Amino acid sequence: MIKVGIVQRSFVDDVDANRAFNLAAIENLASDGAQLVVLSELHDSLYFCQTEDVENFKLAEEIPSEFTEFYSQAASDNNIVLVTSMFERRAPGLYHNTAVVFDKDGSICGKYRKMHIPDDPGFYEKFYFTPGDLGFYPIETSIGKLGVLVCWDQWYPEAARIMAMRGAQMLIYPTAIGWNPDDTDDERCRQRDAWITIQRSHAVANGIPVISVNRNGFEEDPSGQTSGIDFWGSSFVAGPQGEILYMAPENSPATEIIDVSLTRSENVRQWWPFFRDRRIDFYDDLTSRFLL
Repeated sequence: MIKVGIVQRSFVDDVDANRAFNLAAIENLASDGAQLVVLSELHDSLYFCQTEDVENFKLAEEIPSEFTEFYSQAASDNNIVLVTSMFERRAPGLYHNTAVVFDKDGSICGKYRKMHIPDDPGFYEKFYFTPGDLGFYPIETSIGKLGVLVCWDQWYPEAARIMAMRGAQMLIYPTAIGWNPDDTDDERCRQRDAWITIQRSHAVANGIPVISVNRNGFEEDPSGQTSGIDFWGSSFVAGPQGEILYMAPENSPATEIIDVSLTRSENVRQWWPFFRDRRIDFYDDLTSRFLL
């Protein structure tokens, strides 16, 4: 059994203030027994992708940097495995949306660069991020193999499947997703339910737990072109049959520790042997863009 701590919160336009809050949350969760702590996507800043502004590239940091030094220390001081999310400056003009995982001794276990990059009103990520080139490989840690993906990746069953096929013992999605405040209540319900359903389906199809950690709170659009984003929170943990083990509220911050069994996955895969029955001899078409 792994004690998983999640941190759902809103953010401010001050990196140091956000880091101080994240550290306090990490320390509180660790003191209560958390072995793994997961932060949300781009957790050191406001969600800057609402606009296309070259000034926002100043938020990016290299690996290693102050970012990695700060969270390495947080992991080692609290004896936890820590999943973080950063705006990575890889080279001049080359940037990624990158998850960095630290082990209990503060060392970097590995990183994952977001593979699927959205480009929608309020989510102009293609302006900032180059698609990842590291593939879908679990990150080996002292508590197990973590299938770390990021936000928009959560809509793609292929990503979850490949992570599971490579031995991931759980799927982890740092996330920043929300509504347009102009959306109707019905539309809000459809969007949030779809988001939960697709990720629960990854748990079911692969027989492993899913951890999804979102931010919450309203962030205005600095350009004034849209009504901003109302991040819907609702961070959750699902077991290997898609069962909800924990669901955070929509409109308020939350820190929580959830017991997640890694051994139950073996039992579930024995009952529901989806991997046994896959027809890999007929799946070549999945590598096509579209079929008629």
